Amino acid sequence: MEKAQRALRENGIAGEIVVADNGSTDGSRELASAAGARVVAVEARGYGTALRGGIAAARGRFVIMGDADDSYDFSALQPMLEKLREGYDLVMGNRFRGGIRRGAMRPLHRYLGNPVLSGLGRLFFGSPVGDFHSGLRGFRRDAVLGLGLRTAGMEFASEMVVKATVYGLRICEVPVVLYPDGRGRSPHLRSWRDGWRHLRFMLLYSPRWLFLYPGVILMAAGLAVALWLLPGPRQVGSVTLDVHTLFFACVAIIVGFQAVIFAVFTKVFGMTEGLLPQYPRLGRLFRYITLETGLVAGGLLIVAALAATAFALSAWSARSFGDLDPVQTLRVVIPAGTSLALGCQIVLSSFLLSILGLERH
Repeated sequence: MEKAQRALRENGIAGEIVVADNGSTDGSRELASAAGARVVAVEARGYGTALRGGIAAARGRFVIMGDADDSYDFSALQPMLEKLREGYDLVMGNRFRGGIRRGAMRPLHRYLGNPVLSGLGRLFFGSPVGDFHSGLRGFRRDAVLGLGLRTAGMEFASEMVVKATVYGLRICEVPVVLYPDGRGRSPHLRSWRDGWRHLRFMLLYSPRWLFLYPGVILMAAGLAVALWLLPGPRQVGSVTLDVHTLFFACVAIIVGFQAVIFAVFTKVFGMTEGLLPQYPRLGRLFRYITLETGLVAGGLLIVAALAATAFALSAWSARSFGDLDPVQTLRVVIPAGTSLALGCQIVLSSFLLSILGLERH
């Protein structure tokens, strides 16, 4: 409180100090109020819930938020404020550029958790942020409220950066120093649980990396192997690959196609519900990919599957429905089954996409 008040006073800032509290029992709420803070009571528990309550209650044009454990120097906020005044919407404090004091961050977080999760955030979303989970950050209040942040837990830190990036807000970083936690008890952070929650949020918010890219790779690999094995068995060194491998290659095609369709479903649902920004390219694509084109494509695959099945039945009939060479028969039956499954998936997916797109239209 003293450091924050000094920052306001020495830099001539017209501001307030807001403390969002959602259930503390150690007397810190009373101490903050006595020291001049405006304490906001937030009923629901959770790191993200407390911060959303504090941001909503704040009255300033800019908000600078930080953990109230004395791990950040609230008297050194001027560089962050200067960036906000230059027109940036979100200014992140980067602890790796500013310095991490001895004992301030666990080695697991410093060398694995934060670098990996921040790297994935830059890869998935093209974010310029190098420290996704910094507890010290400043932002334009109306811009962040416009993002519709929803998460309740520690993943709130990732949600703010991810949504600010995908919605095109101006983002930059300033170096900040991380000091050892000033509290006399262990922090609430749970390394693996909270790390997974950050990763889960980024995956769910990036259908390209969760569904699309793995699905395309799986489909391409399955199709390549299936076409390679369709004429006959193949020898790889001392190993012979035959219809068993063909079967699994076709399974990969089906699973990959499902993943690609899930990516489209997620994107359309996210745009409809306001969770994701509108993507003009996807809208242009849907001019050509309609319910009718899906029904035609799926119908053609189903017809092809039925034709291949009829061919297999005629070959069986020619042998008076007796024994067949399974190796040869499966080279027809497996692709026919794959075509039938894909055709049915395309037809059903076309209907579902039309339902999801009703609100958008």
